[in-house]
Amino acid sequence: MRKGAKRKRSQKEEEAAPAPAPAPAPDNHKTTESTKPPTRAKRVKASKPESEPEYFEDQRNLEDLWKQIFPVGTEWDQLDKVYGFNWNFSNLENAFEEGGVLHGKTVYLFGCTEPQLVPFKGDNILIYIPAVVAIVSPFPPSDKIGIKSVQREVEEIIPMKQMKMDWVPYIPLEDRESRVDRLRHQIFILSCTQRRAALKHLKIDRIKKYEYCLPYFYNPLQEDELEQSTEVPIIFPAEPKPVFCEFDWELDELQEFIDKLIQEEELSEDQKDAFKEFVKEKVREAKKANREAKEARRKALEEMSEGTRQAIENQRFYKFYPVQTPDTPDISKCEGIIYKQVLWEGS
Repeated sequence: MRKGAKRKRSQKEEEAAPAPAPAPAPDNHKTTESTKPPTRAKRVKASKPESEPEYFEDQRNLEDLWKQIFPVGTEWDQLDKVYGFNWNFSNLENAFEEGGVLHGKTVYLFGCTEPQLVPFKGDNILIYIPAVVAIVSPFPPSDKIGIKSVQREVEEIIPMKQMKMDWVPYIPLEDRESRVDRLRHQIFILSCTQRRAALKHLKIDRIKKYEYCLPYFYNPLQEDELEQSTEVPIIFPAEPKPVFCEFDWELDELQEFIDKLIQEEELSEDQKDAFKEFVKEKVREAKKANREAKEARRKALEEMSEGTRQAIENQRFYKFYPVQTPDTPDISKCEGIIYKQVLWEGS
């Protein structure tokens, strides 16, 4: 017997451990065979082959920029379709790099969509193509939203915040671990805090307003150079259908205008007097609006500082469409799609 103290075992270990081999007998004695059954060898599990490592491309610093921008004027129920494709706006991202048109400048961005019938995977499908408009400006180019549709006689101009919209700073991916108050923001995006889940509590007219929104840009330096319009949009509530037309108070003679509508069966004879008064009232409203706009421009120019004037003169508008990739539709042949260009210059 071997010297040394025996280690205690738990009952479970006793049962699981194999029986000890018998001690060797002296040479002058016969060896005896153990009566205990032989223990089974433990089954060794085969090791799984190591899988190939997966590699993921690093995210670009501005890769999610276009997705963070609110696509103003887009129907709420179409937003999921806009993001259904992995659109690539690397051209917009590159514009912020050294040598790009937006590099080192303070830029304000808003999004929009353009529905187009586009061939994709053998079918022609209606796609809401996203676009991003960039405005180079040292201060917010507008705090107003214009709401205009076929059903509305005049464009409604309201504060952005009334539609829960505002310009907010965009933080690039590489800066998102930094303290926001220490960052020097150069990119601002149009954001909307209206929650889609809360739309069911809004009135239909309020929801529809979002579909007809576009940022309203007012440039007092150029308004005086443009000839003020003398056309008035007319939507006359006639029976059995409304009369849609435009009346020019300088070029059109009202009675001849009415007679032509009656001849074309757009207006009934018994409604001509009411229509005449309706048009006269719309002309008075339009002339008053023109006078007020001219006075507002004159006052704005008088109060404008030289710095503000120069900033407006140096404003630039650029428009970006997504670049072609293998997994997105080819929009290069779509009507009206013009890649990056200066849309409007202040000077």
